[in-house]
Amino acid sequence: MPSRSPAARPGRPRSATADAAILAATREALVELGWSKLTLGDVATRAGVAKTTLYRRWSGKNELVVDAVAELFDELELPDSGSLATDIEGVVLQFAAILARPEAKSGLMAAVAESTRDAALRDRIRESIVERQKRLVVEGKTRAQSRGELPAEPDSQESARTADLIFDMIAGAVVHRSLVSAEQVDAQWVHSLTQVLLFGLTGARDDHA
Repeated sequence: MPSRSPAARPGRPRSATADAAILAATREALVELGWSKLTLGDVATRAGVAKTTLYRRWSGKNELVVDAVAELFDELELPDSGSLATDIEGVVLQFAAILARPEAKSGLMAAVAESTRDAALRDRIRESIVERQKRLVVEGKTRAQSRGELPAEPDSQESARTADLIFDMIAGAVVHRSLVSAEQVDAQWVHSLTQVLLFGLTGARDDHA
């Protein structure tokens, strides 16, 4: 799946190779140094580019780190198994696998912590990670509606609110379990989460039992 690069700025044409090297170097530096010690100079050295190259693309460390983490989540793909439950389980397991990677864990936790005192950084996280990955929810809902697994939602605003809620429930649960509670996100847990999401606490059923 193509990754998103930051908005183009006036000047020389962008180099996709340089962008990829910079984002990879940023993730490497995050794991080794952490947020507080990471500098654009170090990233430039690791990536083999001039420091000015970074500043032509990103205004500072906050934007760079968020884009480096966002590129990892752009790897997510929604399976097309013919079953909403199976599709959800598949993409949640992918999400958990990405969160287990040191560069995703270090980058996301650091960015979220820093964003508690930086409104612009919160907006960047919302735009570059949250809003981009809601595409998976919209895609999954559309497929499920076409198969008759979910009712149609003719009201576009209500449909958007539902997508927001589904995303928050899944992402919140997985991030909390993986990064806050430090518990394993395995197939059994993902199956249970999916059953509660689809059928609620009183109506949950276990088709795998």
